[in-house]
Formats: sequence, C-alpha cells, structure tokens
Amino acid sequence: MSLFISQAQAATEHAKGGSPFQLIFMVVIFAAIFYFMIYRPQAKRTKDHKNLMSSIGKGDEVLTQGGLIGRVTKYTEENDYVQIELNENNVIVIKKDFITAVLPKGTLKSI
Repeated sequence: MSLFISQAQAATEHAKGGSPFQLIFMVVIFAAIFYFMIYRPQAKRTKDHKNLMSSIGKGDEVLTQGGLIGRVTKYTEENDYVQIELNENNVIVIKKDFITAVLPKGTLKSI
C-alpha cells in the first residue's frame, strides 16, 4: 500500500504550474477552431438561406426538405407560408423555411 502512496506523492512533487500565457494561448486556439469550424460555416448557411427566401417568387420551381418538387403559386412577403402546386390536382401550403432550393425552370416537365 505504501508503494502507491509514494508514487502519488512523487507525481505531485514534480508537477509544475504552467505559464499563464500557455493558458491564454490555448483559449485563443480553441476559440479560433470554434469560429472557423462551427460558427462561420453555420452563419454562411443561414445567410445563403435568407437570400434564397428573398429570391423566391410566384412561378418558381422549388424543392422542399421533404423531397417534394412543385411550383410556387402563392407567395407573400408578410406571410410565413407558401402555396405550392405539385401537379394540377394537388396544392399544398408549407412554411417558407422548409424550402431547400430553387430549381431551374423546366425541371417539373423533365421529370
């Protein structure tokens, strides 16, 4: 038992405190990693999605998060919902945020 105690005491006797500059340097490195790996790409995605939302208009062909492809038939700036025509018989209303992409014209006819 005394063998373990002497090893623990030996480990604490030789341990030195690090420089405060090392701690500040590590915090700066972690902040830079967080910014470039997490915050910046997410902010870019959010900005791109807001630009997409502002560019949507009546007649655009869109893709939703659920995988539905349709043509926008009713779109208002003050309302959070968009009316999308999937085909002549099916019209759905979804929230603007669920639109993933605006497709090139003629996509519905080519499917």
